[in-house]
Amino acid sequence: MSAQRSTGQSFTFEYRLAQEAINLRLQARGMPLGVRRTELLRKASQIDVAGEINKWLTSPGLQAPA
Repeated sequence: MSAQRSTGQSFTFEYRLAQEAINLRLQARGMPLGVRRTELLRKASQIDVAGEINKWLTSPGLQAPA
């Protein structure tokens, strides 16, 4: 069984991360206070951090840690 690729436009990793964070926050918005809502918001925050780390790692002026 072969996987088919979409012939549509592909999005950057950073864009996909941002969209996932937005989707998680939208899901959380419709939920009552509780563990699941907190988990969704925490995951969205982690994705935001991942995007910042990715931006730093792919920046042209990246310096090695001292």
